[in-house]
Amino acid sequence: MRESTLMEKVTKRTISSSSIFFLCFYIFSSSILFLAGKSAAKLSYDGDNDNVTALFIFGDSFLDAGNNNYINTSTLDQANFPPYGQTFFGLPTGRFSDGRLISDFIAEYAKLPLIPPFLEPGDSQKKLSGVNFASAGAGALVETFQGSVISLRTQLEHYKKVERLWRIKFGKEESKKRISRAVYLISIGSNDYSSPFLTNQSLSISMSQHVDIVIGNLTTFMHEIYKIGGRKFGFLNVPDLGCFPALRILKQNNDSCLRDASRLANMHNKALSSLLFKMQRQLKGFKFSLFDMNKSLKLRMHHPSKFGFKEGEEACCGTGKWRGVFSCGGKRIVKEYKLCENPDDYIFWDSLHLTQNTYKQFANLIWNGGHMSDSLVVGPYNINSLFQIS
Repeated sequence: MRESTLMEKVTKRTISSSSIFFLCFYIFSSSILFLAGKSAAKLSYDGDNDNVTALFIFGDSFLDAGNNNYINTSTLDQANFPPYGQTFFGLPTGRFSDGRLISDFIAEYAKLPLIPPFLEPGDSQKKLSGVNFASAGAGALVETFQGSVISLRTQLEHYKKVERLWRIKFGKEESKKRISRAVYLISIGSNDYSSPFLTNQSLSISMSQHVDIVIGNLTTFMHEIYKIGGRKFGFLNVPDLGCFPALRILKQNNDSCLRDASRLANMHNKALSSLLFKMQRQLKGFKFSLFDMNKSLKLRMHHPSKFGFKEGEEACCGTGKWRGVFSCGGKRIVKEYKLCENPDDYIFWDSLHLTQNTYKQFANLIWNGGHMSDSLVVGPYNINSLFQIS
């Protein structure tokens, strides 16, 4: 989100009238209170504080806060037009939802401001509490939507630039402490597995080989972050892609999910879990939280009313069966779209993404999961615990 300025410039002048002074003070104070009430995330934040636990965010559209606003790409990979952002921000920010994402809620729970996109111009001071590198459409494979998104490999290069700037800002030792104390939140893989179906291309290798390459690239990425100093990682696994509206409509005359897409997601999740536990055994100080987004989403789709939803399969915004055509906003290939009255009633915002209400429920699980009835979907740490570890 582009952060609005909290204070207007106050020009020092000699004013003899005390009434004018107090009137100005009242207006100024009221403005501050109004903006603070709009979003706690907009409050000023001291990134220079030695006790800051920063949040670095990598991945895809589940976490992208607007990086794709600043790259040369198509509207297929952008969400900087209405009705995106309508529920919370009141305007589009580049987030693929009606409001906030999981990462926005995690930042709030950690008492951090909204974490800015790496490519967002402006005050670098805002990036001392963390940076969001995620890019909608990105994958662990460089080939995934290549040329239209910021791949995980490039996101890593962007992170290295920030790390170098931190060394200049804080000094080598202090920067090292901050890097190791930071939490790294990652969502990657969904586009690597959904893109062959969405682009009507068949895999040139077996499913298991495809998963192995994705996990191999992810392993390299993780080791690079660890080598630089990162120790605390939060992962979202890949949801049941075949049951997303955009993939379900690819099955003609059949109401079931797209089995091969769901199978790839399950294979990935099994391999990801094995990888993380292996790294925990092998790498000193490595700690992680793995959120089973796949299971959590299935539970809500199968029992929407149990979680406060009225609709578990159809998207709020789009067209066609289940509103599975990716047309929300009318700026993409298909211009026609319908918009639901209350996004909070829906699990899916558009045919490929979730509503703020869904993301908030997931963020609560990720933050507190180890202490709730849904403990099986988060482990071995919850994100709150990772923020507490020094």
